[in-house]
Amino acid sequence: MQRSKNDIWVGLFVLIGAVAILFLALQSANLLSLNFQKTYVVSAKFDNVGGLKPKAAVRSAGVVVGRVEKIVFDDKSFQARVVLAMESRYSFPKDSSLKILTSGLLGEQYLGIEAGASDVLLAAGDTVSSTQSAVVLESLISQFLYSKAADGAGTKQPE
Repeated sequence: MQRSKNDIWVGLFVLIGAVAILFLALQSANLLSLNFQKTYVVSAKFDNVGGLKPKAAVRSAGVVVGRVEKIVFDDKSFQARVVLAMESRYSFPKDSSLKILTSGLLGEQYLGIEAGASDVLLAAGDTVSSTQSAVVLESLISQFLYSKAADGAGTKQPE
């Protein structure tokens, strides 16, 4: 009888540990976000979202103020439309701007919002018009190589 009681307690402890590890793994991978704050939805259009994913953070001054809800392709403007769920306790001017930024050199991408100067605040359903697309490392390297090749072709070596 004593052995079966110990087995039950050990099994329960292992089960709680497995659930805790699963929760931490989902939380660190940004696949689970427990947020019970009220939100309002705004959208923005970008030429290139790079590796931005749904559930990515929206940050202002390093503080998470919202999350990316979904990313869809707009076949009329041929741009990516990003829908954001902003926490209601944070309000931003209507002329605020959005940039796709990267945490560190090769880290995850997130949206940075910079407050504007307007007296009118963003409301549910508004669209942020001032956006800056993601910086794609491959295009930067190709631009650098192209400019170096153009510089090399334009200069002659002295004989």
